[in-house]
Amino acid sequence: QVQLVESGGGSVQAGSSLTLSCAASGYTGSRVVCMGWFRQAPGKEREGVATIGKGDGTRYADSVKGRFTISKDSAENMLYLQMNSLKPEDSGMYYCATRVGCVASHPSLGSTFYTTWGQGTQVTVSS
Repeated sequence: QVQLVESGGGSVQAGSSLTLSCAASGYTGSRVVCMGWFRQAPGKEREGVATIGKGDGTRYADSVKGRFTISKDSAENMLYLQMNSLKPEDSGMYYCATRVGCVASHPSLGSTFYTTWGQGTQVTVSS
């Protein structure tokens, strides 16, 4: 069973940068291919932020294009989200997710596609 643990969240001013990390474990002998970052603000639905798949193909939500970069270290089973030029509307709980067995090159941004989730890390951006 895959376990995901996020880290790197915090409270920052608008315009700042943060890098989130997600460590995947429990997937002995295999690599996690399709992974993504999602976020959820209070009172709002969980939304896809960025995903990465086979061949490091990526997909981004329109709201973060040009500001966020998703990357992964497959050998270390680590996923990252570099967030630049943060805005107050980027605030929320950020979750890492994966779908075991997925081999898509540009995985879906839909949260229902993913089967395994971390506990989340909070990002708060103040104006």
